[in-house]
Amino acid sequence: MEKDSSAAFPGEIAEEFRTYEDFLDSQINHSDLYYLEGQDLARQLVELGHKGSSLEREEFETRKAAAEASRLAARSQQKKLANAGKELKDNFLRALAEREEANRSGEITSIIFIRDRNSHGQEISGYIDYSHRLKSEDFEPYFNGKKRLLPRTTDLSFYNWETQVAKYNASSNYEVITENQSGLLFKNNDDRKILNVDPEASPGDSSVRIPVHSDLYVHVVIYDHIARKPATSSCAPLSN
Repeated sequence: MEKDSSAAFPGEIAEEFRTYEDFLDSQINHSDLYYLEGQDLARQLVELGHKGSSLEREEFETRKAAAEASRLAARSQQKKLANAGKELKDNFLRALAEREEANRSGEITSIIFIRDRNSHGQEISGYIDYSHRLKSEDFEPYFNGKKRLLPRTTDLSFYNWETQVAKYNASSNYEVITENQSGLLFKNNDDRKILNVDPEASPGDSSVRIPVHSDLYVHVVIYDHIARKPATSSCAPLSN
């Protein structure tokens, strides 16, 4: 029995058949080939809408391209998640994993405060734009435990407590405000809202401050800022 494709939606047809010719052939049976004396003529009748489910070549190709683009986008998104398949034993690494996809998509822009010691034993601290770092380097070594995430002189802020070297840098998501009575502030480039990292003050509108206990670092705090809320659903701040 020939497969009936007339009940399928055009998008489903485009995904089901590899080529437009394959789709046309699915509408042709042995009797058609016998009476029409050729496959080409039978295909033409289907394409013109005289037989079977009518679907023009251009529409088929358009839907085929859209289905392929969707498939590649889904695969690309899966590849982007550096924490996928990793066994995360530390609270901080789990917190990073929970926020990875949202930071990559721009739904959330998290700032990470870390205080610890560098490879020289010097105490350092600083604020890291997680979203910016995700897009500029490979995070798999961090989730694998092969590297430790530490502030750099190129991050939002960096301070070496031994050498007293201090650095401040704007990122793709934040401006740094240093001359302020309230202390260090960060202005989000998307919604222009201020994120206050003073532990005694409110972090600000659309932001939340989350201390994270970690066995890998002396002190960790994550600030989640929801810059753009999804149009169809509410998004609550992430927590551990």
